[in-house]
Amino acid sequence: MSKSIFYHAGCSVCVSVEHDIINLIGADHVEIVNIGINKSKILEAEQAGVESVPALVTPNGNTLHINFGASIADLKG
Repeated sequence: MSKSIFYHAGCSVCVSVEHDIINLIGADHVEIVNIGINKSKILEAEQAGVESVPALVTPNGNTLHINFGASIADLKG
């Protein structure tokens, strides 16, 4: 993985964090995945260690949970 991946669910907290992440690391260095819209990415997020969103998965595979918007289980619902 060459980019970080930022997973979120589209809530106002997530969108605010998305803007902060882009400002911090740059749009060229992060892929934004809204799993509230693209539910097919939930399994991918889980496999990366995401338990709640918003979360950032770094290029070396670390999963950083930021704040708490929603659990992955709630998004599957």
